[in-house]
Amino acid sequence: MIRTRTPRPSPSSPSTGTRRDLYAAGTAVLLVLAAVLIGRHIEDTAHTLFVGWPPLLASWGPHLGPGTPAAVLIAAAAVVYGPGLAARLRWRALLAVAWASSLAWIVSLALIDGWQRGIAGRLTTRYEYLRVIDRFQDIPAALHTFTEHILIGSPDPWPAHVAGHPPAATLTFVLLDRAGLRGGGWAGMWCVVLGATACVAVLVAVRALAGEGLARRAAPFLVLAPAAVWMGASADAYFAAVAAWAVALLALALTRGSLAAAGGSGLLFGLTCYLSYGLTLMAVIGAAVVLLARRGLRERPALLVPFAVGLAVVPVLFTAAGFDWWEAYRLLVTRYHQGAGGIRPYGYWIWANLACTVLITGLATAAGLRRTGAALLPGGRAPATADTRLAVLVTAALLAVLIADLSGMSKAETERIWLPFALWLLPCCAFLDRPRAWLAGQAVLALLLNHLLRTGW
Repeated sequence: MIRTRTPRPSPSSPSTGTRRDLYAAGTAVLLVLAAVLIGRHIEDTAHTLFVGWPPLLASWGPHLGPGTPAAVLIAAAAVVYGPGLAARLRWRALLAVAWASSLAWIVSLALIDGWQRGIAGRLTTRYEYLRVIDRFQDIPAALHTFTEHILIGSPDPWPAHVAGHPPAATLTFVLLDRAGLRGGGWAGMWCVVLGATACVAVLVAVRALAGEGLARRAAPFLVLAPAAVWMGASADAYFAAVAAWAVALLALALTRGSLAAAGGSGLLFGLTCYLSYGLTLMAVIGAAVVLLARRGLRERPALLVPFAVGLAVVPVLFTAAGFDWWEAYRLLVTRYHQGAGGIRPYGYWIWANLACTVLITGLATAAGLRRTGAALLPGGRAPATADTRLAVLVTAALLAVLIADLSGMSKAETERIWLPFALWLLPCCAFLDRPRAWLAGQAVLALLLNHLLRTGW
C-alpha cells in the first residue's frame, strides 16, 4: 500500500475556490443546455440525430413509479449521512456499505419505471442480447461464424448490440441461460448487481494509489452518481464492473506485489476487450496506474509474467474457437456507417457527447475536474502528493473519454457506452469543499432525469 497523507481538499482561499467551482459547474450547465436546444433544432429539421431528447436517447415523459419513495429516501440518507459514515467506518465496512448503497440506488432508480420496463425488459428488446440466445445452442459453431452475421444485409444479421460487441458479451447471457437463470429479470439483475461493485473497485484503486483519505471522500459521490440511471439495467454496467476490477487489481498488484492480483488483472483486461471493442481504451487508465505505481513494478518485474499470462487467456480461447477480433472490428466499423452512425453528424456529437458525460457524472464532477486541473498545474499552492496522484488517475480517464469522442465511433448513446470511463472521473469530487451540497446536486440531477425522461437504456 502506498502511504500518503490526507490532503486538504480546499485551496488556501475557500471562497475563491468555491466560486471557481461554481463557474465550472455553470459552464457544464451551459454545455448541456446548448446540446438540448441545438440538438432539438437539428432533430426537428434534419432528423439526423436519431435520439428523442437530444443529447440523450430518451423521450420526454414525466412520471412517478414504485421506486420513487425509495430513491428519494436513499438520496436524502446519502446526502445527510454519507460523508460522515465514509469518514468513520472501518475500511472493509465502508466497501460493503458502498456496494449495498450503490445497489439500492441503482435498483430504486430503475424501479421508477417499474420492474418490467426498468429491469426485466431492458435486455429483451429487438436490439439486445437475449434475442439471440437460441442461436448459441452450439457455442463453438456460433463463435466460428460470428463475423458472418455482423453486416447489415448479411444472412440473419445480429441485432445491433450483439453485432456491436465481441461475443463475450452475448456469451455471458447464454451461459446465464444455461445455468437456469433465464429471462430478462435475471439478466438485468446480473448487470445491476455486478455493476454496483464498480464503485468498490474504484475505491480500492484510489486507496492503493492516492491514499485512504481521498478514497473516503470520494465514496459518497461514487455511490450517488447520476450514472446509476443507466446502470439499471444496461449491459454496460456489467462491462464497467469488469473493467473497473481489472484496474483495481492492477493497482493492488503493483502496490502490494501480489502475483495473484496481477494474474487476475490480466485476465479481466483480456475479458474487457472481448466484452466491448471500445474498452481497449481502458489501457489508458491502466497505463496511469503503472505510472503511479512504477516503483512496485521495478521492485517486482516478475509481476509481468502472471499479468501477461492472464491477459492472453480470453483472446487465446476465442481465437481458438474461430473468432477473429480484428476482422470483427473491421466489419463493425462498416456496419456502424451502414446505419445511424453514418448519418449522425460528427460536428454535433463531438461536443454533445461531452454534454452526455456531464449528465452521467453530474455538476460536482465538472467542479472536481476544475480542481483536478489545478492540482496538475505548476505554481501556486503546492498540491499534496495524494492530490497529484488522484489527479493523474482522473486525467487518464478524461483522456480515454476524449479519444473515444474523437474517434467518431461514439456518436450518441454515450450516456451508456461511456459508463466504464465515467466512473473514473467521479473520484475527483474528493477535492470539493461542502460535499453535502454537491451530493445533493448529484442526487437531484439523477432524480430529475429518471422522473422527467423515459430513457432508452
